[in-house]
Amino acid sequence: MKVVILCGGKGTRLREETEYRPKPMVPIGDFPILWHIMKIYSHFGFKDFILCVGYKGHMIREYFRNYRWNTGDVTLQLGRESKVVFHDEHDEDDWTVTIAETGLESLTASRIQKVQKYLNPNEPFMLTYGDGLSDIDLNALLESHLNSSKVCTISAVHPAGRFGGISIEDDGIVSNFEEKPLKEKAYINGGFMVCAPKIFDYLSHSNEMFEERPINQIVSDNNLNAYCHEGWWCPMDTFRESVLLNEIWGKNQAPWKVW
Repeated sequence: MKVVILCGGKGTRLREETEYRPKPMVPIGDFPILWHIMKIYSHFGFKDFILCVGYKGHMIREYFRNYRWNTGDVTLQLGRESKVVFHDEHDEDDWTVTIAETGLESLTASRIQKVQKYLNPNEPFMLTYGDGLSDIDLNALLESHLNSSKVCTISAVHPAGRFGGISIEDDGIVSNFEEKPLKEKAYINGGFMVCAPKIFDYLSHSNEMFEERPINQIVSDNNLNAYCHEGWWCPMDTFRESVLLNEIWGKNQAPWKVW
C-alpha cells in the first residue's frame, strides 16, 4: 500500500526554519522530520512512498538522491581512478520513494490529485502531512478504515493544551483552575488518514484545500470515518514545537520512535 505525504507547502508559521528549507526537511536530531514520519510508516510495513513536493522541493530530491551520503560515513579515493566506500548500512534499503513535483502554489487537494497516476486504482492509500508525529497504530487505523467501508478515514487526536482552563460557578466563583492541560478534551484531525480510490470523485480540477470543500462534501455524504487515537501526537507548526520535538528526541524519550 502506498503512502502519500504532502511536502509542498511553504510552512509560513515556521518561517524561522522554512525560509531556508521546506518544512519536511526541518531536522529533529540528525534527520529531517520527514524521515521520522517515514520511519513510523515503515515500522508498520508501509514502505512505498509518494512525496508531493513543491516549495524548495529540490532539497527533498537531493536528500534522497544522496541518501547514503547523508546518513553514514564515507571514504573517498581521489584521483583519476576515484573510488567511494560507504561504511554504514541502513534499514531503508527496501523503501521505494517517488518524488512528484506538484507545484509551488498548489493547495492540498490539487497535490493529491496530481499523484493519482502513481496510485493503484483498486487499493486504498495512506495520506498524511510532512509535519506531524504520533505513536498511532497505523495497522489499527487501516483496519478501522476497511471495516467502515467509507471513502476516507481520519485520525482523531487530542491536541496539547495551549491555554489554562477555568471552571466558573453561577456566582462567579472559580471552582477549578487547570494550567495548560496536557491534552484538550476535543478531537481534531491528526493528519494520519486512509483514503479509498473513490476519494478522487470528490476532487475537482480547481486549486483548493482538501480540508475544505472536498472533506465537507465527504461528510455530507456520510462517507468520513474517524479512528480515535488516545495516545501521543504533536505537529511541528511553530518554532517552539520544533525546539520541543528536538528536546524530546535528544533525551531519547520520543514517543513516536516505535521502530
